[in-house]
Amino acid sequence: MIWELGILAGALAGLGLTLVIRELAPSHPHLRATLGRLHNDAGPAPSVQVPTSRQTSLFQDRLGRMLEQRLPTLVGFRLPRRELDLLRIPTYRYFGEKALWALLGLCFPAILTMTLMIMGVTPPFSIPAFVGLILAVVMWFLPDIETRQKANRAREDFTRALGAYIDLVALERAGGAGSTQAMENAAEVGDSWVFQRLREELARARWSGTTPWEGLHTLSRQLGLNELDDLADIMRLSGEEGATVYESLRARAEGLRNATLSAEHARANADSERMVMPVALLGVVFMAILAAPTVMRMLE
Repeated sequence: MIWELGILAGALAGLGLTLVIRELAPSHPHLRATLGRLHNDAGPAPSVQVPTSRQTSLFQDRLGRMLEQRLPTLVGFRLPRRELDLLRIPTYRYFGEKALWALLGLCFPAILTMTLMIMGVTPPFSIPAFVGLILAVVMWFLPDIETRQKANRAREDFTRALGAYIDLVALERAGGAGSTQAMENAAEVGDSWVFQRLREELARARWSGTTPWEGLHTLSRQLGLNELDDLADIMRLSGEEGATVYESLRARAEGLRNATLSAEHARANADSERMVMPVALLGVVFMAILAAPTVMRMLE
């Protein structure tokens, strides 16, 4: 058992030495990764980040930047770019988090084995080695699940805030403001991350010389927000063809609110249905506890 733990410790030390040498060795930066990092670093993320120590964050970022230059070039590797852009999570931080979870899964069986040896229990070596590889693979995909869940919640928040934004645009249009001015004035009202993202995109469109609805089209394709694409189509009709869009905007805002309310009702019903099984199981356990003394006396 001692020589098996020595092999495992040597393998981990060799992996750490390899990572250090790769990090210190001069290499050419990957152009796509560099541009993506410059794009993703700007602006706060809509999700709440878990505070970590500075040393862990620096190690995670350095490890993530190293993986960022190599993993996206592999065949079959898919990066959730829409979700990362929506959450404003840099690509290197995403890779660093995946690597840390995988290393934790790989080292956990060895740590558990050492703890059991201290307690006097000696498990076979095949168990920690096999379980470590499985945990490393499973925990490598944990950030993907968390990223999708956060992105879905962020899209729900965006849809909820977009309904209020469309109402504000409709009021600005009813007050006589132009299409561009109405969209910009409405975006200045809120202070949430949704309104901040809309202000950034409208300002980018203004400085680049494009129309604001084209900017919203680009943002909707980039983040996968179909509701924002519908707003851009309505404002394009107003800006290019001079169509009256007040009623269309109010109807669209009401449709978004109804869709959000229906989704919340469906989620509440699903939560209620999931609670049926634990309550029923608790009732069965309670009845078993009540009937246990009688059954024991009958068997005696």
